[in-house]
Amino acid sequence: MNNIWKPHITVAAVIENDGRFLLVREAVGGREVFNQPAGHLDPDETLYQAAIRETLEETGYRFVPESLVGIYQWRSPGEQRSFIRFAFTGRAEPDPAVTGLDPDILGIEWRSREEIIALGNRARSPLILRCVDDFLAGHRYPLAALSAVDY
Repeated sequence: MNNIWKPHITVAAVIENDGRFLLVREAVGGREVFNQPAGHLDPDETLYQAAIRETLEETGYRFVPESLVGIYQWRSPGEQRSFIRFAFTGRAEPDPAVTGLDPDILGIEWRSREEIIALGNRARSPLILRCVDDFLAGHRYPLAALSAVDY
């Protein structure tokens, strides 16, 4: 029974300000790519906590999730890995106490939808634009749809 499929569980923050979206420039496999603040769910943390942590670590912004934009299943064609992404939206503001970002983060940028499209293959995955489009379409689901149950 070692052939059980195990997708990677990830979270992302879709943060918009005046029609522009917060993105991170990061080094992945020797390439510079763009992504939303995002990352893997760590053991012993909730999905909300992961989104808050990843946003702070990658951008220096303190993120307060207000709703779920969507849940996405995606298979990376090059790596043959599968991902389940929980994308949140909410409020964010810079945290002056943060003095550095994750080592793989090269910087942060605010980009419009059109500028995100223009990234082409410099977007880390098609999930970036899909999450932005769902956000712009008004997709918002209550956070109460997700529960963490303690044993």
